[in-house]
Amino acid sequence: MAIGGGSGRTEGGTAGPPASLVSASSACGPGSACGPGSASGTRGPAQAPRPPVRPAARPADGGRSRGRGRHRARPAVVTAAVLSLAAGGVAAATTASADSPFPYDRTERLAHGVDYRQFTVTGSQGTVHGHVLVADLTDPQVRVDLLTPGAVGAREAVSGMAGAKGAVGAVNGDFFDITESQHPGVAPTGSSDGPEIASGRALKAAVPNAQRFGPAMPPGETTEDVLGMGVDRRMRLDRLKLKGQVRTPRGTYALGGFNQYALPVGGIGAYTADWGAVSRQRAVCGSDTSRAAGCSTDTYEVVVRQGRVAATAATPGAGAIPRGTTVLLGRDAGADTLRTLRVGDPVGVDEDLAPTATAVPYVFAVGGFPVLRDGAPLPGLDTKTAATRTAAGFGDDGHTLYLLALDGSTESGTGLTIAELAAVLHRMGADDALNLDGGGSTTLVARDPGATSVTVRNHPSGGAERPVANAIGVFAPR
Repeated sequence: MAIGGGSGRTEGGTAGPPASLVSASSACGPGSACGPGSASGTRGPAQAPRPPVRPAARPADGGRSRGRGRHRARPAVVTAAVLSLAAGGVAAATTASADSPFPYDRTERLAHGVDYRQFTVTGSQGTVHGHVLVADLTDPQVRVDLLTPGAVGAREAVSGMAGAKGAVGAVNGDFFDITESQHPGVAPTGSSDGPEIASGRALKAAVPNAQRFGPAMPPGETTEDVLGMGVDRRMRLDRLKLKGQVRTPRGTYALGGFNQYALPVGGIGAYTADWGAVSRQRAVCGSDTSRAAGCSTDTYEVVVRQGRVAATAATPGAGAIPRGTTVLLGRDAGADTLRTLRVGDPVGVDEDLAPTATAVPYVFAVGGFPVLRDGAPLPGLDTKTAATRTAAGFGDDGHTLYLLALDGSTESGTGLTIAELAAVLHRMGADDALNLDGGGSTTLVARDPGATSVTVRNHPSGGAERPVANAIGVFAPR
């Protein structure tokens, strides 16, 4: 399966974030639309910002002589808004020069090329505490990958996924199918909204826009938007589109889905062993305009094994799919197409996640929606709703990764708006960033030097970790 990476689109606007966000403090929310959030780490005492302790001259967040690190001057389009308080009428905790380093409360070296940091900012709704993992991808010993529960249709706590793979740190990833209250009797799949690539292998494609979970996306963005790292070790924002077909004796048909919890009306989806054992019933519910729309009763499944139809069924099935087997599920017109097949017919299935701009293969990719692109916040970012947030951003030409998680509502009031989140990430040094699942899903874990397991460093909104669909893991030698 060919998987490419993109260099990121450049259609992002230049409007700055709202003036209600104030500068970062040098002293040491309710959940997202996707839902509510073990022992958490303790915040360190307030201290003056300092560069991380590193064996080499370059800091972990990528300050470089060519001026692409976090210490470079931030464009006025964002910085002026971050530091301007007049319109919001909120006093800053401290003042900071637009060109000065972000004033972290605490910096801890976790492993070679990986830092854990804490920060405090004052947003439009009050003081917010946050946590960041900073990974230097120019260090060949540092790598990043997608963490999963072992199946697309499953959930697990971030600490469990990180511990199983030996990650030094991780944050939760994409929004996911958390509840099916709109479809009584249908089991939620736990599957993510967007595409997934893990260890260079495509696991799933994006659901239709109207079927996603999570807050409203900025205008023009889709469930196909991802943040990922290519084999060239550069982070990118991109858009991964499903390109696939089903070849039968009676014709060739476009593939409308790949291991995803919702299919387009009239579509055909392919499900493989990576999907897991959860029922495929949810895939035929909702519509191209409403997640709440009812479930189609015009459905058909075809089991393809060793290139031939092995079995058929009138309704979506459940249970583990053996390796080497593909289950084709059709709804509406897609079901009519599959009904023409007979046991023994030859069938070929191809699926590919195609990027928008480049042929560089991805090592990993995770879904979410962009909030920063090419150093500017996207137009139309929400400025009203403050919440607990998780995000991933990158700077230094894609060589420095920032994984951010806020404390939950019991610790941080009501969190940050999406526009405020974009401003904070840019102030830290990110030029591009993706908003991830927030609220009770927001979790950041890290492993102390010498420790054998990770611990939760932020304060989840629900008081404990929520099982989630995926996570971004950082790996480095101790």
